[in-house]
Amino acid sequence: MTRSTQHERWRKSSRSEANGACVEVARSPHGTIAVRDSKNTDDGPILYLTPHAWSTFLRAVRSSRPVSADER
Repeated sequence: MTRSTQHERWRKSSRSEANGACVEVARSPHGTIAVRDSKNTDDGPILYLTPHAWSTFLRAVRSSRPVSADER
């Protein structure tokens, strides 16, 4: 997790509520997916995921079940 502001554009879901309990995502200049807490954008940590890890994460969220090691 490294602080970087070189992201093209941070986005959050249109379904996000106004309470600030959201995550934002952006594609980094290196091709990874950056994820951060929308409440802590100035100096909070940024998690960088490979495109494959991001896809695996999204599949798990959409299916509402954890993805097993065999599916990674």
